Amino acid sequence: MAAEKIFPPIRQEYVRTMENCETSAHARDTSLAQRIFRRGAFRKFLILVLFAVLWETLARFQNNELLLPTFSAVVRALTEGLSSGELLSKSFVSLSLLVKGYLAGIVCAFLLTSLAVSTRTGQDLLSTLTSMFNPLPPIALLPLSLLWFGLGQGSLVFVLVHSVLWPLALNTHAGFQSVPETLRMTGRNYGLSGVRYIVHILIPAALPSILSGLKIGWAFAWRTLIAAELVFGASSGNGGLGWFIFQNRNELYTDKVFAGLTMVILIGLAVENLVFSSLERVTVRRWGVQH
Repeated sequence: MAAEKIFPPIRQEYVRTMENCETSAHARDTSLAQRIFRRGAFRKFLILVLFAVLWETLARFQNNELLLPTFSAVVRALTEGLSSGELLSKSFVSLSLLVKGYLAGIVCAFLLTSLAVSTRTGQDLLSTLTSMFNPLPPIALLPLSLLWFGLGQGSLVFVLVHSVLWPLALNTHAGFQSVPETLRMTGRNYGLSGVRYIVHILIPAALPSILSGLKIGWAFAWRTLIAAELVFGASSGNGGLGWFIFQNRNELYTDKVFAGLTMVILIGLAVENLVFSSLERVTVRRWGVQH
């Protein structure tokens, strides 16, 4: 009788333990799959794979390489362009020109915004100029820039500065205005004024807005440069990615046109995920300004 009273509870506890172990193992397997699927990179990869499959299927169904080449043909053209060095040289030309215009636009935006936060007249000047020129498409200034600066890099740098200056100045000024009054008073108590006040107080506090303006300015500049090269073409006989796309479109090499567009996208993704993400990580996230 004593054994019958003791062993059934032991058996029940054993069965319950085994069931809990199986449930835990199943939960671990499920949580692993969920953890993998929750990763943004994995979901983005699945989206790209699905996009490639749909592209390949649609292109084969249409069966017209002139209108829509297959995904495999575009990958082959991209690989050949990279291995021959042609796409790399065109990318270098575009990026070197972009850096010149981008840096010049940053300097102009910083000077204009510094003037705006220093004086009432500077603030009125910034407000008036951004209202006038920010809605103006940079590519619309290309004919005038060709007249003013001739057939060279100067005309392209001019439209790049225009595309970077206004969005960056607007975002920077908005960030400066959102700085808490406590930080402003702290800077004044330490005797900071002028450029020192802007560098040590306003810029660190407004970094999220400044980085947002830098991203927008980069995107505008990159699109403007490719569009300008499509319209204007080469500079001193050496064109960039836009000129590569334009030339192959004229010669009806549609796979190379798509390869050039893919290169534009890849460079944009690389700059966004490597340059700006790293800059965000070592500044605003490290300092606790943004999570």
